[in-house]
Amino acid sequence: MPSLGGAAGWLNSEPFGPAELRGHAVLVNFWTLTCINWLRQEPYVRAWSQAYRDDGLVVIGVHTPEFSFEHEIERVRQATKERAIDYPVALDNDYEIWSAFDNHYWPALYFVDRDGIIRDRHFGEGRYEQSERVIQRLLGVERELVSVEGLGVEAEADWDRLRTPETYLGHARSENFASSDDSRAYELPEHLRLNHWALAGEWTIGPENVVLDQAGGSIAYRFHARDAHLVLSPGAGGPIPLRLLLDGEAPGRSHGVDVDEDGNGLLREGRLYQLVREHDAVRERTLEITFLEPGAEAYVFTFG
Repeated sequence: MPSLGGAAGWLNSEPFGPAELRGHAVLVNFWTLTCINWLRQEPYVRAWSQAYRDDGLVVIGVHTPEFSFEHEIERVRQATKERAIDYPVALDNDYEIWSAFDNHYWPALYFVDRDGIIRDRHFGEGRYEQSERVIQRLLGVERELVSVEGLGVEAEADWDRLRTPETYLGHARSENFASSDDSRAYELPEHLRLNHWALAGEWTIGPENVVLDQAGGSIAYRFHARDAHLVLSPGAGGPIPLRLLLDGEAPGRSHGVDVDEDGNGLLREGRLYQLVREHDAVRERTLEITFLEPGAEAYVFTFG
């Protein structure tokens, strides 16, 4: 197994090296706190850690940040508490471990035997039954698989009705931007096509995000999915009140965990915010999120 020595720090344990891992089967999980694919995978990794630790399994999370604010150690520490992660987490802010494994994906799983040899790997969500069977083979055990049900943002996506892809907002990876003006003062178009997004108000578009320069700016998106999420950060400022509309109205029962039925929410820290969770028929809808103070940073829409 490649070295974990490049970690900038550790959470939940002292540093792990070859001596601490000798004789153990190891599951290495690369993640970043805003990744919806990791959030939906995490209930399984958490359950495997708890179910097989007495059989000799060591789970090691490797947090390799995608966005700039994800380098903040306290933000990662808070994420581990929110997700009830009690296994060791290596902080890979400089991508040292990522590079040692030649990894390219969030999330990624590497299955390592007691001799330190990588026997299997899996990238992305899914394949949970097969992955747990790999763990059992590495440990030399055979029993019923653990029962897992993700809740809230950890719930499995509604793949059969998902028609909208992940969409980055910063100009380095942005697609399907539909605002009518290419200056910093943007306007929403009269109609948005499916899977297109737009800005209203004064924004600065940077490589990895869009940043609101004046209070009252909005982001709109036309989507087809059960769940809609947006990675947000308040930047250097304090909490920023926000308001969500669905098809021009309060979301009601379709509100996500981070807004209420009236569409009100608060941007407190950098993370993924669930804006919409449909409980009725999934169909095309337009969301519009308005920020009542400047400084809001928006990074990527994800859906489920």
